[in-house]
Amino acid sequence: MEDYKNILVVRTDRIGDVVLTNPAIEVLKKAYPKAKVSLLVSPSTQVLVEDHPHLDELIVDDRKKVHKGLGGFIQLALGLRSRKFDLAIIYHTKRRTNLLCFLAGIPMRVGYKNNKFGFLLTQPLFDDRNKGRKHETQYCLDVLRVLGIPMDFFKEELDETDLFVSVNEASEMMIDRFFKQNNITTTDRLVAIHAGASDPAKRWPEVFFADIIEKLFDQYGTKIVLIGDADTRGISREIFSLTKQPVFDLTGMITLSELVSLLKRCYILISNDSGPVHVAASLNTPVISIFTRNEPGINPTRWCPINKKSRVISVAPDKLEAYKKKKVVNFSKAHKPDPDYLKLIPPQDVLEAVDSLFKLC
Repeated sequence: MEDYKNILVVRTDRIGDVVLTNPAIEVLKKAYPKAKVSLLVSPSTQVLVEDHPHLDELIVDDRKKVHKGLGGFIQLALGLRSRKFDLAIIYHTKRRTNLLCFLAGIPMRVGYKNNKFGFLLTQPLFDDRNKGRKHETQYCLDVLRVLGIPMDFFKEELDETDLFVSVNEASEMMIDRFFKQNNITTTDRLVAIHAGASDPAKRWPEVFFADIIEKLFDQYGTKIVLIGDADTRGISREIFSLTKQPVFDLTGMITLSELVSLLKRCYILISNDSGPVHVAASLNTPVISIFTRNEPGINPTRWCPINKKSRVISVAPDKLEAYKKKKVVNFSKAHKPDPDYLKLIPPQDVLEAVDSLFKLC
């Protein structure tokens, strides 16, 4: 096993991707305890790893500001070159990241090979992640196996204790104030609802979420909070209009760090397949994750929450032929799925999962 001294891990993609890289980062630090381990992330996710116990440095690729355009890209590459990394683990295998590590002069560059400058990797791995045969955490760990790290560094089965997200003191105080101002106590069963997703075909219908809210009030007397980024505001407003129950709507109103503190205090998160699922799981908050697109590569096998108290509800594989996308009649490139497809998961399936978690918790 080569004795690396200065390691760069590249994970400049989304929330869930960053959270699920933690087991690999931990293995790296244990295998190379004397090495400096740095993580390259995007500005949107840096708060998740600000005080990571196995990271020595956090580097931000701010491609919209400081590192924007060719000049910013060269500036970042030169900055990485000056740090003299001897190993790069590239999990976000894009043209930008592969070229960046090449120009940074990192002699050993490991990652999954694809047609996005994958030829620049010195140790390319065959990329079958689109098959979704194993969990994303395992795909991350597989990249490390080519380094010759002994097998006893790898756990056979992972759980929520293997994940990590940073908890910010200021965000903790902000959420405490929100609870106090709205008379929410630690004994209240606060359920978070996240109805957004980057792909419209992953968005379970708003009317179904509203139905679940009604039943949660009737059966368990829960308190409900709607969450999501600014792009999810319209979805949350629709859910709000469809239910007669009082709900808290924090959609687009809190930061990612504050979301961490909120999910930490929630009884359950009910969400489409998206980043908050993995944040909640890492905080040991039970999750019901709804997969309307149970297809290879984006299936529950690869992206389910790692939490023993969580549940996955998905479209049956034999119904995948019903999946369609229709162009929206306007001048944009936006698409929306066939609404009949999104109804393949009935509210009753989700409610049964809720019931099982309430009995467990």
